[in-house]
Amino acid sequence: MANLLNTEGPVQDTELTQVTLEEWKENRDSLSGQNLELTLESSETADLIGDDSASFQRISINFPKFADGRGYSAARLLRERFAYKGELRATGDVLIDQLYFMKRCGFDTFALRDDQIIEDAIAAFSTFTVNYQNDANDQQPLFRRRLS
Repeated sequence: MANLLNTEGPVQDTELTQVTLEEWKENRDSLSGQNLELTLESSETADLIGDDSASFQRISINFPKFADGRGYSAARLLRERFAYKGELRATGDVLIDQLYFMKRCGFDTFALRDDQIIEDAIAAFSTFTVNYQNDANDQQPLFRRRLS
């Protein structure tokens, strides 16, 4: 079982009905209105969900191996293009080194591998204090923030 945390520390999991993208597409009408968690594989892009993303309380994006970065793009698109406001969870081969960047892409909960240390993970969220580029949490790049 993975260690579940957000940027402040460990969190308890909330039980939701899990569906895959294929199950959603096949049974959209009967599933609508339920408390759902969509599980996306790294090969499934955010545009396959589109505006349906609002139908899910949580979207979990699986990272099958740490070197597979497609989940970052999916998270960013869900937050920025499709305005997804629910919980966005990183699952699979999630390592401490990735947490800061996952947060910048819009993830807010993280299912760490069992061999990762929670205290080190929490510290990883403050790796940097200033970002030059915009991200899913702050749409203004640093030079725009300084002018404000």
